[in-house]
Amino acid sequence: MTAPTISTDALYERIRTVVPRVEWATMEDDVAAIWRLKRERNAVILAHNYQTPEIFHGVADIVGDSLALAREAQHVEADVIVLAGVHFMAETAKLLNPAKTVLIPDLRSGCSLAESITAADVRALRAAHPGVPVVTYVNTSAAVKAESDVCCTSGNAVKVIESLGVDRVIMIPDEYLAQNIARQTGVEVITWAGHCEVHERFTPRDIAQIRVDYPGVTVLAHPECPPEVLDVADMAGSTAQMQDFVRLEQPARVALITECSMSDNVSAANPAVEFVRPCNLCPHMKRNTLGAIRAALELGRHEVTIDPQVAVRARAAVERMLAV
Repeated sequence: MTAPTISTDALYERIRTVVPRVEWATMEDDVAAIWRLKRERNAVILAHNYQTPEIFHGVADIVGDSLALAREAQHVEADVIVLAGVHFMAETAKLLNPAKTVLIPDLRSGCSLAESITAADVRALRAAHPGVPVVTYVNTSAAVKAESDVCCTSGNAVKVIESLGVDRVIMIPDEYLAQNIARQTGVEVITWAGHCEVHERFTPRDIAQIRVDYPGVTVLAHPECPPEVLDVADMAGSTAQMQDFVRLEQPARVALITECSMSDNVSAANPAVEFVRPCNLCPHMKRNTLGAIRAALELGRHEVTIDPQVAVRARAAVERMLAV
């Protein structure tokens, strides 16, 4: 896959409603350089929905939620993959593309949820609940995935659990996601006390205040939020499901109860919709910048590697998810 030639003016048209022209002027040099480097390195950029608009709409080749990026990573033909997201996403891309070079722009792009559990913790859970399958959210390290039976995302967790045909599962590490999925499936779910530092901060009071301040607003909440937040939302779903809802339903006014940049990226594609922006930033996602992506391509940093024995087992858990 060779990146086409594209003008920065054409790129700006994609985000002119969310990025002032004066700000874009400070970004154009990096944007032009990144497009040139993609051609020279035969590289492709995968960007999560939480990336800022200049990355999401300006330099990314493939965008989406964790599930979409995992699926698309299987079909990348470039020699180099730059993952504009967090470390577990880059690891997943590497698992599915072991022969390719996978780069992450900033090594500090971690995840509070992924860091809440270790491989040893999973082994202890198995010992405490013998015979109970382990369903692991993709927001985890490769080492944790390797100890699991199957992975899932917020978008496909219900299908994954129902595909197992059992009455009881261990679902790790997001406690709120597991509780919310349990309510949908009727399966007994053994949880782990892990949380996303962005989504755990939302409360029902926040939603009530948004409805007072913005009459008629449609509230869409991510299932990593506490169950009581989902109870007062109009719809709950993954970032991809939120995008689809806005695109298809075109609500007059909407609030996305998730990470900040999601609203900017969806609003750029839906100019007729008014977006209320309750703002919780993910500090890890925001470590990805145009400058960091440019440096990754120029210097070939920071390459993601996974122990081969861990990779074989982790890849199997991811592939079982993708087969559902």
